[in-house]
Order: sequence, then C-alpha cells, then structure tokens
Amino acid sequence: MSDHINDGRIDRRRWGVLLVLCGAIFLEGIDVAMLNVALPSIRADLGLDTGELQWVMSAYVLGYGGFMLLGGRAADLFGRRRMFVGWLAVFLLFSGLGGLATEGWQLITARFVTGVAAAFMTPAGLSIITTGFEEGPQREKALLVYSGTAAGGFSIGLVAGGLLASAGWRWVFFAPVALAALILVGAPALVPREARGAARGRLDLPGGVLVTAAVVLLVWGVEETSAWPAAAGIALLGVFALVERRTAEPLIRLGILRSGTLLRANAAALLFSGAFFGFQFLVVLYLQELRGWSTLETSFAMIVIGIDAVLSPTLVPRLVGRYGNGRLIFGGLLLAALSYGLFLPLGADWTYLMMLPSLILLGLAFALVYGPLTIVATEGVEESEQGLAGGLLYTSFQFGAAVGLAAVTGVASAYADPLTGYRAALPVPFAAVLAAAAISAPGLRRRRAGGAGTVTAAGPGGEAASGPSLDSSADSSVDSSADSSAGAAAGAPESGPAPKPVGA
Repeated sequence: MSDHINDGRIDRRRWGVLLVLCGAIFLEGIDVAMLNVALPSIRADLGLDTGELQWVMSAYVLGYGGFMLLGGRAADLFGRRRMFVGWLAVFLLFSGLGGLATEGWQLITARFVTGVAAAFMTPAGLSIITTGFEEGPQREKALLVYSGTAAGGFSIGLVAGGLLASAGWRWVFFAPVALAALILVGAPALVPREARGAARGRLDLPGGVLVTAAVVLLVWGVEETSAWPAAAGIALLGVFALVERRTAEPLIRLGILRSGTLLRANAAALLFSGAFFGFQFLVVLYLQELRGWSTLETSFAMIVIGIDAVLSPTLVPRLVGRYGNGRLIFGGLLLAALSYGLFLPLGADWTYLMMLPSLILLGLAFALVYGPLTIVATEGVEESEQGLAGGLLYTSFQFGAAVGLAAVTGVASAYADPLTGYRAALPVPFAAVLAAAAISAPGLRRRRAGGAGTVTAAGPGGEAASGPSLDSSADSSVDSSADSSAGAAAGAPESGPAPKPVGA
C-alpha cells in the first residue's frame, strides 16, 4: 500500500471493496430517509399517536446506537468481514418484516432489530476502510467517498421515499431488501478475508448489556420527560465504567477515552446529529400535517439538503487539504446554527422560497461536518481498535439522533396547537449546534511543523495528523500504544503545500 500513500490513489481491488462498503452505507442512508417521509402515512394507516410515531424512528436509533459499541468491538475480535456480511443478512430480513407489520408494536420491534443489525454491520464496514487504506490522503479519500455516499443515499431516499410512500408506505421497507440482497451477493467476493488470528479475545457481554440499557433508559427519560429513567441510565453508565475497569478484555478500553480530541469529536457528533434529526422531524411534520403537502412534495422540498452528496466527493477534500478538518467542522456547525436560526420565526403559511435558504445551508453544513468528523474520530487509533473507534463515533451519532428526536417531540407535544409546538421545539436544534461549535472550537488552533506550508495537528492520541484535527493540542495522557502510533504518524510529513488530492 505504500506506493499509494503520497497521492491518495486507490487501486482497483480497493475500489471494489469500497464499492461494497459504500453500497451498505447507502442502504442505511436511504432506509432512514425513506422512512422519514413516510411517517405521516404510517401514522394514518396504523393509527399511531405522535409518541408512538416517534418510536418508529427512535426504535431503530436505539438499536443502532445502543448496540454500536458491542458491534464495533465484535468486528475487532471476530472478524470485520464476518460481522459485515452476517449482519447485513439480518438487516435484509427485518427490513422486509417491517413492511409486513399490521400493528405499531410489530413495526417498532422490526425497526429495533434492523437497528441492531446496522449496529454490527456499520462499524465493521468503517473499520474495513480504516484498516485497509493507508492513513493519510488515501484513507481520507476513501472516508470522504464513504460519507458522500451516505449523504447520497439520504438524498435519493427522500425522493424515493416519497414515490414509494405515494404507492403505499410498505414499499419503503421492501425496496431496501433488493439492494441489500445485491450487496450480500457481492460482499463475499469483493471484501477480502482477514488473516487467521485477527479475530481473538472474547466479547465483554456484561459491558454491552450495561451500556445498551443505559442508552435506552436515557432516551426514554428524555422522551417521557421523566427524571427516574434518565437517572437510572446515568447510574448504569457509572456501573459500566466500574465494570470496564475490572474486566480483562473490556468493551471499551478506558485509555482510549483519555484523548481530548476523540472525546470532542464524539461530543460534537452527538450534538450535531441530535440537532439534524430533530430539525428534520419537525420540518416533515410541519409540511405534511400542518400544510397538507404530499409525501412526494415533501421529498422534493427537502432534497436540496442532499447537496452534501455532491460536495463531499468534490469540494470538501480540497477544503480539508487547504484548511484542515477542524476549521471545516467549526464552520459547518456555524452554518447549521444559521440554518436553524433562520427557521425560528416559522409561519403558518411560509412559501418554499422562505424555507429554501435554511435547507441549502443545512446541506452545506452536513458536507463540511460529517466526513471530517469521521476522519478525526478514527485518526491515529491502533488497527486492533478501529472497530471500537468507529463504534464510538456511530454511537454518538445515533444516540444524539435518539435524544434529538425525543427532545423535539417532548417539547412539541406539550402544545395543543401544532404550529406553537413546532416554534417551541425549533430552538432545541439551534442550541445543540451552538454547543457543538463551542466544543469543536479548539480545532481552530493550528501549529506548523516540517517544511513551509506543512500543517500537522494532534490526533486522538497526540499523534501528528495531516491537517488540523478537531483539537490540535497533544493529549499526553493517552497510553503508550497510542503514543507509539503517534510517533509513526509524525514521521510522515505532507509532500508540500498544495491541497491534498483526496477526491472523496
């Protein structure tokens, strides 16, 4: 792989691997987007109230976020290819079962298991990229292609969801089955087997049960605005930390959490995701239930958010090379805050042109934040823990989405008048991205090293990384294994001041 390390070029074999992995993340993106625009149709057919409707989304997010750490560690221990292919089959099965549901609880159960399948499949796919592509331009290129494909899946899913839901909401669940089947056929042929011995150790099931229960209780507490489930969730997190300290093979090696950069990246991901999903949920309800727009009209109205699918593989790599991940993340979060802020004075008869600036800005913000956050959260992590790093990141994204949905639903549902409820809930995503921007602000610090125009920054373990990371100050408290990888990274300066050719 060393012959590709300086210019980021990817050979055919790796493109084949990336094609399969992008297919899976595309599948996950269209699954979420199509369901989102079909929610009002599902509510009408199955007779769900707002709280139950929110759980159709949150059940998936809970399964996804709650089991993500377990899934990420399972990929490290038992084989990334095995976890990816096996759980893709489960995803296919339960997506189809969701389309057969005749009761709300059946649909919610199917969505929860589909989310669990995604929790094992997605970090396995991400860690296949981060272990199969050289850290630096090549990996950044692969990760930005990957994140751009996820964005493309979401954008296409908005339109496809509207078309399918207009024929019947059940098609929203049946359509992903066909795509999953194609990926399932191609994965064994294109994704290489791992070397024997790569899968070793045992899974920390007590830790997995504790952290999953904690996530479920925390989201339940927010959704019901009840103190005791949230308090129980926090208590379980404390028990989880104690168990992990005493376990020989913990689900999370607590030393990895000593990296300020990694913690800030995950905190920013949680807040950004919560704001994004909460805002999107409110907009869909506003357009369809207050304004009477059809699912197809709603889909085309929101497709402009998918501008990030175009920008991620074209403009964002150049911006990463020129300005670094930290500045892009911070700028993207400020754009998101502006987007939500413009929507705060929402009126009962807003024209689409009045909404359009917010939607365009949100698409730009997503492009600037999502891919760079993925890079920052996995840089400098040992190969044996790449699944865990991916699991931490996706747990943050999904837990944030669950809390964001629960928070806006709880606020909006407290008002009898829908418009008043939407207006009361819209400050929630606005405040969340401002908090994320404040957390990411240390990434604006840059320090120069090497030749002119070369910028290096501290990664998760204090390692030097290409361009500024979310936080460019070294974290000396990370354990020696991370420090050793830091030294290796520091010895590979960039080849000149030109922007990195990472065309994700």
